[in-house]
Amino acid sequence: MKLCRFGEAGAERPGLMASDGSLRDLGAIIGDLDAAAYDQPVLDRLRALDVATLPEVKGPVRFGPPIHRPGHFIAIGLNYADHAAESGMPVPAEPVVFSKAPSCISGPNDPVIIPAGSTKLDWEVELAFVIGRRAWQVSEAEALSHVAGYLICNDISERAWQIEGTGQWIKGKSAPTFGPLGPFVVTADEIPDPQALDLTLDLNGVRTQTGSTRTMIFPVATLVSFLSQLMVLEPGDVVTTGTPPGVGMGKKPPLYLKPGDVMELGISGLGTQRQVVVAGG
Repeated sequence: MKLCRFGEAGAERPGLMASDGSLRDLGAIIGDLDAAAYDQPVLDRLRALDVATLPEVKGPVRFGPPIHRPGHFIAIGLNYADHAAESGMPVPAEPVVFSKAPSCISGPNDPVIIPAGSTKLDWEVELAFVIGRRAWQVSEAEALSHVAGYLICNDISERAWQIEGTGQWIKGKSAPTFGPLGPFVVTADEIPDPQALDLTLDLNGVRTQTGSTRTMIFPVATLVSFLSQLMVLEPGDVVTTGTPPGVGMGKKPPLYLKPGDVMELGISGLGTQRQVVVAGG
């Protein structure tokens, strides 16, 4: 299944992308695609629906984030060796874990807002996943059975806030619009191997990032198992897994986002995103 939310910001409805490419309205079946909706029994109920009986949504729509306010938005840093190198940091011996505020989440094609005081705004195309079964101290062998599905994340980063001063990555990762997600969550049964996905990001029509999840230092199964040794992962929690090389901070000289810039990013099988950068107040 490809699960999505569509409509104006704050008034999105749950939807499902049918195999023929049509958008179907799930509003009569489920109230919203919130964290509880990604619990495995709920997904099983949605999977059993006769899609042809669901109302078809006609015309262009805005896609919102495909999950409404996850309980936890966890991120992994430096998960590609070549990105660690361009960042001037050593390859980590274990996953680098930080959080993004759930309030930073936005739709896949919504504007990215440069907040007041920002001077080094950067981009990061990433594979993210949603938890579908409670995970506490699970093994790598069973880890993927706890994943509900996969989606695209643009891990927008304000590098000065992230790295300078006292550091603390969450500071540079959490402003409004710093977490575009979607356009949909593709359920795990449609992604047999999350380590075989290609990632790209273009800035103003120029390819800046090209990568593959094959080159992750810590694959998805390792991340689920590792995180679950430290905390309970609940259905609906979102984990974004790190970015391949090609970010603005790593360029010589560094290149940062400015008003009017356009980011276009995609992951094989998971759709595409497009964001215009705008100045904030």
